[in-house]
Amino acid sequence: RSCSFTGFSTVQSRKLAKSLSRSSVRSRMSLKSPKAYNSLQKGAVIWDPKPLQVKKIFEALKKGLNEYLETHQAELDYLSGRHKDTKRNSRLAFYYDLDKQIRSVERYIRKLEFHISKVEELYEAYCIQCRLRDGASNMKHAFSLSPSTKASRESLVELYKNFQECTEDMCLIEGALEVHLGEFHLKMKGLVGFARLCPGDQYEVFVRLGRQKWRLKGKIETDDSQTWDEEEKIFIPNLHAKFEIKVTELRGLATILVGVVTCDSINFFTTKPQAIIVDITELGTIKLQLEVLW
Repeated sequence: RSCSFTGFSTVQSRKLAKSLSRSSVRSRMSLKSPKAYNSLQKGAVIWDPKPLQVKKIFEALKKGLNEYLETHQAELDYLSGRHKDTKRNSRLAFYYDLDKQIRSVERYIRKLEFHISKVEELYEAYCIQCRLRDGASNMKHAFSLSPSTKASRESLVELYKNFQECTEDMCLIEGALEVHLGEFHLKMKGLVGFARLCPGDQYEVFVRLGRQKWRLKGKIETDDSQTWDEEEKIFIPNLHAKFEIKVTELRGLATILVGVVTCDSINFFTTKPQAIIVDITELGTIKLQLEVLW
């Protein structure tokens, strides 16, 4: 049976609208202006939150941060053990040096714990706004199916306003979360192409992540080694954009497109450097090798 809100009173509908309004993220947490965030700069505002993508990035980010926390906790345990041994065997200078290292690792662990708690707080606020937005959307749909009255029209206006506010708040939280994603350090490791790569061949590699770009040129030398005019680039992770990689071959004034691929960054949130080998051509006769360190 189709859902009908004909009997839903004016008082109840207004209470719901007020409840949704009161739950707005603005009344619960302070968010900076959109200007503060990469994805919300002027000309790039897209009021279209992506909850599923944000959930994937959040889970990958939290896993990566916990990996860093475990690594440094293990380092702290090791240093603390040496600290006790050194205290018994007494070499004063070495003992104080170890003490400084321990304090440094402890400070870093506290920063990581704060970082994790901040990310969790932002994501929790995001989920609340997402549920409120879904509720407002469902209520809008239900009211639109019921007979039109003054009360239902007023409720629809209020629900639309709340839906817009939740959407805006979700986008602001996405921007705030993006600030906590860290950095990707990309290293160019070269092209792999076996017989396809010949001495003297010149290539251009273009890497894009959102608005960030990296263009570099390389040449195959006579000993089959490769020289590139730039070997490392820092990218700021983006919640929505994927890495786009385009490779072209340079022949005099002409350029020949070798291939274009996209690469998701979700697997890069880890403590260990990640080797990326992507097929540039459909048959995989030319591959590009990069290394990513988060």
